[in-house]
This record gives sequence, C-alpha cells and structure tokens, in this order.
Amino acid sequence: MAETKPGSPGGPTAGRKRGGRKRAPAPVYGAIDLGTNNCRMLLAQRTGSGFQVVDAFSRVVRLGEGVASEGNLSQDAMDRAVEALKICASKIRRHNVVKHRSIATQACRMAGNGEAFLERVRTETGLEFDLISPEEEARLAVHGCVDLLDPDKDAALVIDIGGGSTELSWVDLAEWRRRGGPESGGRPPMKSWTSAPVGVVTLSERFPEREDREAWYEDMKAYARRQIKTPRGAKAMRGLFDEGRGHLVGTSGTVTSMAGVHLRLPRYDRSKVDGLWMSGEEALAACARLRNLDIEGRAQEPTIGSDRAELVLAGCAIYEAVAEAWPADRLRVGDRGLREGMLLNLMRRTKKRRRRRKRSGAPSGAET
Repeated sequence: MAETKPGSPGGPTAGRKRGGRKRAPAPVYGAIDLGTNNCRMLLAQRTGSGFQVVDAFSRVVRLGEGVASEGNLSQDAMDRAVEALKICASKIRRHNVVKHRSIATQACRMAGNGEAFLERVRTETGLEFDLISPEEEARLAVHGCVDLLDPDKDAALVIDIGGGSTELSWVDLAEWRRRGGPESGGRPPMKSWTSAPVGVVTLSERFPEREDREAWYEDMKAYARRQIKTPRGAKAMRGLFDEGRGHLVGTSGTVTSMAGVHLRLPRYDRSKVDGLWMSGEEALAACARLRNLDIEGRAQEPTIGSDRAELVLAGCAIYEAVAEAWPADRLRVGDRGLREGMLLNLMRRTKKRRRRRKRSGAPSGAET
C-alpha cells in the first residue's frame, strides 16, 4: 500500500479482507489544538511512517478575544470553545480513539484564568489538556511539516503565525543531509527557536483598522518587527539566507490564505495549497493584493471569507516582518502544523513500545 503523507485526507483502512479473514480495525489516534483563534482536531490511522485522516474538525472560537487587554478569557469566548470541544469529544468517542492528546497554547498561557478554564473543559467534556510551552509549540510545528523541508537547501525557517503568538524555528538542513536526510527517518535538527508575543488576534486588537491604510499596515509591521527577537543560535544561520541557501516554510492560516489568493482559487482547496512553492515575490504580491482591499473586499475573497477578513492583514504584516529580516527566494506553504506533529509523536511512541514488548516476549495485541 502506498504511504500516505502526514495530514493527507482519506478514509479509514480498516475492514479489508486478507486470506478470507477480516482484519481488525486499524487504531485511530487523535490530536486537538486549542489556539487563540481556532479549535482544530484531527483523527487518523497510521500508514507506514505517515498517516491517513479519518475525521477532522475546525472552528473559529476566538478564545483569546480581549485577553491581551483584560488579562482573562471572557465568558463568551470560553463558552464558544467548550461547545466546540464537546463536538471533538463526541467524535473521539464515535471513532473509538485509542490514544489522543489535546494541547492549549498562547491564549491560556496569557490568561489569569487559563488553567481554571482547562479544568472546566475537563469537567464538561472529559478532555484533559496540556498547557504546552512555546518551545514545545515550535518543535511540534517543525515535526508536523518535516516533509515540506527541502533537503537540498542548507537551512529553513519555519514560521507559525498563531492568534496570540508567532513561533519561529531555524532548522539545520545541511546537518540533516549529513545524517541521511529524509531517508534516515530522523528529525531535522533545530538550530534555534523563538516565540514572539504577537499573533493575528493580539495584533489586530492593538491596531484597529484605520482609514490611512498604508500607515496603519506599516505600524503593525513595525510593532511585529520589534516583538520578534533573533536568538543567538539563529544568528549563525543568517549568512545562509543572505547567500540564498535557505528557504521559508509557513504553517499558519495566514500563509495558506496568501497561497489561496496567489492561486486565485474559486474556493479553498487544501490539495492545491498544502506543499505549494511560492517565490518570495509572489508571497509579497499576495500580501499587497490583500492590503489594497478593505474588510468587505477581503471577506469576498473566496479563500478568506468573513472569519479571516478581520485578521488576515495582521498575519501578513507579521509574515512580511519575518521575510524582510530573513530573505529567501522561496516559501513552502503547509496546511498543517501542531496537530500533525502530535499525531506523528503518538504513533512513533507506540511503535517503540511494541518493539520493547516484542523483545521481552510480552503480547503485543492491545494498545496501552
């Protein structure tokens, strides 16, 4: 059977007959990412070293709405998130998920009532969330897009623009190549990472849209530039980007929106967006096209819609601030991220445990 790449859509593989007997259903794994703006879930079955999606869910909940100014999650935002998570919990039960992980990120990290909210989620939905660190968030984003990295380049910068923060990860592709690259099955080494306290929700709230659109956009970009610090480990890689030996990878809704605008898609199509290569000029041109539209015009863009119209320009401003600091001739677009990284980790750990059980002579039928 051909291997399915991480995040690829498709139905379950269970129930196929072999030798006249029906095989046991393949185990289903789950991952939930509760971010500042979106609640997303993937359920999948393993196929080789990748996976095949069984079910998915995504809803804009705006959990972090107002948290930057108020310091707490609002009652309405928490209610929206809980209702979405009840749907996720129902899908997990329906598919008999054997193992899943749920994570919360910047909104809950920022909020004074973040941990109390996660306890409410546990009580009302049965889902237990890990409030992960910015470093783990960066590592999961890199792991989720490993097969988007160009092993012929020497460096990559993975950009994950979220609702409340932006994670940047510098990946040493030259060292990965020396270790065998994608064929080795190993993960590419992260040279450095940083988390900036600026995302599409927090930046939009700090800079409400103004009539002097060019100045407003430049103010957002300047603020984002000030928030994004270059860690010491990344400075050694700057020369690689200056010499054209690095490329960018974007894993957020901002970058997939830019790709949809660039392709002039009549509706969003993940199969055309995920894995797309864009030149640096094409990426900036997509930002410019969106920048020239008011909020009503952005809402009419088929791949933007009303949900993203208010936030997408803040994302573009963050992207441009990064791209200007780390110039690259190409950008790889990924409609994937934390959920895919979690799923691969869950499946990888299970395989290790099975090998240990086999060596010890213990039965290896049931999941633990």
